[in-house]
Amino acid sequence: MQAPGPTLETDRLILRPPAPEDFEPWCEMMADEETARFIGGVASPSMVWRQLCSMAGAWTMFGYAMFSVVEKSSGRWLGRLGPWTPADWPGTEVGWSLSRAAWGKGYATEGAAAAIDWAFDNLGWTEVIHCIDPENLPSAAVARRLGSAYLRPGKLPPPYETAQVQIWGQRREQWKGRRAVA
Repeated sequence: MQAPGPTLETDRLILRPPAPEDFEPWCEMMADEETARFIGGVASPSMVWRQLCSMAGAWTMFGYAMFSVVEKSSGRWLGRLGPWTPADWPGTEVGWSLSRAAWGKGYATEGAAAAIDWAFDNLGWTEVIHCIDPENLPSAAVARRLGSAYLRPGKLPPPYETAQVQIWGQRREQWKGRRAVA
């Protein structure tokens, strides 16, 4: 059983709504201090359960949330990415959080591109943003590879109101024009 929603495929990834079997690998990801550094910090299993259920609930109530990212070749859960707009969020975000084993392989860019296509095609968004900590240089590099640019400083709602973030992003027309050329 998984939350309702579409399954997307890229060359190397399956993006699907979260499922109960994602809990253990999600706990492993959120127990890794370096991985969790820019996504709220290390989280206990009880907090991860709430995160998982929050994503599943958003899929059920709103028809979108972050996808679970699964590596096609191994079936291994790699993380989460996709559209995310909680209450008081600074915009229509496609974000990414991948386990350390998935870093440096281009998975964030590959998966986020598919999620951005899906969000623009299915959610009626006119802009996509990425909320990135100024010290998170790898995420800024992913944003650049996606064609996004730094737009402005940002502020997240509680409980993350003290976090510094930069808002990166692009308009739908920019994304579609870039995709047509590629």
